[in-house]
Amino acid sequence: MKINKKIKITLSIIVIFTLLSTGYIYIQNKKSIEEIPYTLFLTHVEKGLVEEVELSNNEKIKVRLENGSVFITDNPRKEAFKEELLLSNIKVIEKDESLSQTIPMILTVSIMAFILFNISRNMSKQAAKEMSQMSKIDTDNKSKRLTFSDVAGNEEAKEALMDMVDFIKNPEAYNNLGARLPRGVLLYGPPGTGKTLLAKALAGEAGVPFFPVSGSDFVQVYAGLGASRIRELFKKAKEVGKSVIFIDEIDSLGKKRQGDNPAGSEEGDRTLNALLTEMSGFNDNDGIIVVAATNRIDILDEALLRPGRFDRQIEVNLPDVNGRYKILKLHSENKPIAKDVDLKKLALDTVYFSGAKLENLMNEAAIYAAKEKAKEITPAHINKAYYTVLVGDEKKDRSAINLKDKEITAFHEAGHALVTKLVAKENRVSKVSIIPSTKGMGGFSINLPPDKMYQSKKDILNNIMIALGGRAAEEIIFGKDLVTTGASSDIEKATEMTLSMIALLGMDEEIGLVNYNVIGNRNLDNKLLLNRTKETLDKLYIETKQLLKDNIQILKALAKKLVEKEVLNEEEINYIISNEV
Repeated sequence: MKINKKIKITLSIIVIFTLLSTGYIYIQNKKSIEEIPYTLFLTHVEKGLVEEVELSNNEKIKVRLENGSVFITDNPRKEAFKEELLLSNIKVIEKDESLSQTIPMILTVSIMAFILFNISRNMSKQAAKEMSQMSKIDTDNKSKRLTFSDVAGNEEAKEALMDMVDFIKNPEAYNNLGARLPRGVLLYGPPGTGKTLLAKALAGEAGVPFFPVSGSDFVQVYAGLGASRIRELFKKAKEVGKSVIFIDEIDSLGKKRQGDNPAGSEEGDRTLNALLTEMSGFNDNDGIIVVAATNRIDILDEALLRPGRFDRQIEVNLPDVNGRYKILKLHSENKPIAKDVDLKKLALDTVYFSGAKLENLMNEAAIYAAKEKAKEITPAHINKAYYTVLVGDEKKDRSAINLKDKEITAFHEAGHALVTKLVAKENRVSKVSIIPSTKGMGGFSINLPPDKMYQSKKDILNNIMIALGGRAAEEIIFGKDLVTTGASSDIEKATEMTLSMIALLGMDEEIGLVNYNVIGNRNLDNKLLLNRTKETLDKLYIETKQLLKDNIQILKALAKKLVEKEVLNEEEINYIISNEV
């Protein structure tokens, strides 16, 4: 808010006057004046030495003697005190101290109130201005236009989206045949699988404007602002006609509404209602497609998922081995890759890598090559980047690690590797290391399962045993009382897998085909679930220990080699196991 010149001058004068008045009173009150007993004051009165007394409401009175000296003494606060002084020929001055102190206080309070009032009014205007600005969505997209040829992998998702391209380009053809165009497309799947990239490619392939926003853009402090931004977004899209609106992380905007639940967000419900209304309000020939992305389709409001809103729901999964190979090729096109780099083998080694993780892998390899001032990216650079992405950089200074700690880590990691080789023969153990990493790991064992669409109960049980292999090896070699904290994350993973198998996947004979997420907190027997989880883990742990005891010589040979070399690759691991069998 702009304040005119007269108000500024007046305000400055009041502030200065108040400060001066307050300062003067403070200084006056703080002057060093001698205080004498009241009995001595009465003695001065009897002797006729007192010339003037200043009375006030304060607890002290001010006294001036005939010789000019001034002092203070207690105020007797009696009715006849003034009369007694006058009869003794003493000049009496009555002073209202409360008024002299109250005026500056009133002025100070008035100034503060004036300032607060102006600040409040300024904030209200500023809030209104912010709401006006914030309701405007910045949708200018000056980046390079992408097409589906720029997106590797995700063939099924691309094929499903290709239908949308024709819908956007020729909506009239579908309207003439009475076909209702899809209002929206929901892309769901794990993070980093290319949902945003697919949405950009859809707009690029159709040659229409792209309006990207995030669900969090609509979660605002000011009431009604989220709904206002929704309306502004769709207004812009309607002005340009055929276009693609992309809402990333829609779960932050479209969570299930809470109804009368006081924990629910009224503002969030209002924003979601605005989105639902706008999606239902498209004309048949608009050619506008709303694409949304989420990692949590399970928490979205059902009204978003019904026909007429997000008609098509496309799962974007982690890429398979062929998809990973195509993604690696795509991200290698603008990089000088050495001829001996085998991208097909790298694709096999990157199970469960998302597209974003694969891109990061190639980028890290390029960074390592640049640091070494190499002319091209070699397998060594990619190998180093691979383990950096998985477990972090190796710690350079390992002088503080004593031999005992090395042995504990070696047996722990050897336990993981050996159990993997014994129970999951299809899995590859590509590397075992006892070198600490920057991600807080004392060592690691890289276990690569084959590409599968599904996991069987046997696969899950094997993975639990693999997770428990490190702790089991420690207990067998060093004793039950000398196991370490190194297995904390392993126990966490084992518990999570066991609980998921029993409570969610219906793979436990005693619990049966029950999904506890559906039951929620209704008559949930947590004790039964806990007992079954503990029983299963205990049983698998005993089996894991017995398995390692039966192969104790291989375990010791692997650990001994790890202490010597610190790192073992797949060929070395296989060689040790085959020689000890």
